[in-house]
Amino acid sequence: MEHKPIDLSSEALGIIAREFDGLYSGELGLSSIPGGQTAADRALAELDIAGYARMRSEVLPRVRRGASVLSPYIRHNLLTLDRVYRAVTDAPPYDRDKYRDELLWQEYARHLYARIGTRLFDNLRFEANRDSPGAGWNREMRCVDEVVSELETDGWLVNQTRMWLSSHWTVRNDIGWLHGQDRMYRELIDGSRAANLLGWQWTVGAGTGKPYGFARWQVEKRAPGLCTKCPLNTACPIQQFPDDTAPRQVSTEPLLDHDPSIYATAGPSEAVIRQRPDYVLLTVDSLGDADPALTANPDLPVVFVFNASALSKLQLSARRIGFYLETLADLAERRDLRAFLGDPYQFARENNVAVTFAPVPSFTAMPDVAELHPFPWLRAPHSGSVRSFSSWRKNLGR
Repeated sequence: MEHKPIDLSSEALGIIAREFDGLYSGELGLSSIPGGQTAADRALAELDIAGYARMRSEVLPRVRRGASVLSPYIRHNLLTLDRVYRAVTDAPPYDRDKYRDELLWQEYARHLYARIGTRLFDNLRFEANRDSPGAGWNREMRCVDEVVSELETDGWLVNQTRMWLSSHWTVRNDIGWLHGQDRMYRELIDGSRAANLLGWQWTVGAGTGKPYGFARWQVEKRAPGLCTKCPLNTACPIQQFPDDTAPRQVSTEPLLDHDPSIYATAGPSEAVIRQRPDYVLLTVDSLGDADPALTANPDLPVVFVFNASALSKLQLSARRIGFYLETLADLAERRDLRAFLGDPYQFARENNVAVTFAPVPSFTAMPDVAELHPFPWLRAPHSGSVRSFSSWRKNLGR
């Protein structure tokens, strides 16, 4: 496959329209959350989590939201979990602990996905409707339309409304959760299979056996006044909580209890150097200035290859692609950076590259590279149980 150069000096929307025709879904547009290390550093410098524990689930008005909106930068390691974890050391203790719990949840999702891989696309512990296609969001409902509109126009949602949408899709409408999570994954600029799959599994009850029951009560509490503007105000489809269910437990996945190959899950603990690299190759899992391969090779040119075949299949939103382009353009102000549209694995086979390990199944397609650098974990993966967040956390440090 030919690697087609992308001129990062152009405006992001123009690049998408010109170079990514047929490779994205939805309308052309950018998120209000800018990509790039400069934007990430600024957001972290302005972070104030006082009141986070009380306000993190607020939806409307937006000025009341307590969410930090750092997830796009964390997902792509513009801000590592460790850096953010340390940044809130002096915050009020209750808010600090609650916020750090959420960071650890992100790490748990990474550990789980790194260990069981594509098995996370199956029901994790309990039976839930997984396969049936369909449109699971009733946009006549003002609460649903408001949230889906924000998803489509900004590519980001607070965790509370992600739960609303996933519950409404599957628990209320009995549409397969895989199709819903895929729809959300295409739009979210912080979209990761690890966090998205795990979040949907837990919300629809496939992880715990207890589905999250989206009901009018949550909307009135978290977005006061929204229901009064709804055309279905007097005929609300979610007036009451859905009936309790007792889903059947599915057969046990042995990898949830024990990891027989912790190295494959965690990647190397120190750099593996086979020969001198000519380039640093970045991946979407590590785009920050602190990328280990990048910092180990300060004088090498940097390359990022948009995977054309994957984009054709995934049909990510223009906002996700725009976030990547903004991030690369920002880095290009400090490093000699070249972006291409093509096949990153082919580029790695044909060139001596330094790359940072990525804890995702697709990284197994990466050939033996000149330099392989460790992933910046917040906590090192362990071989014990990852059956639940609490069991995973119990084994940390052992």
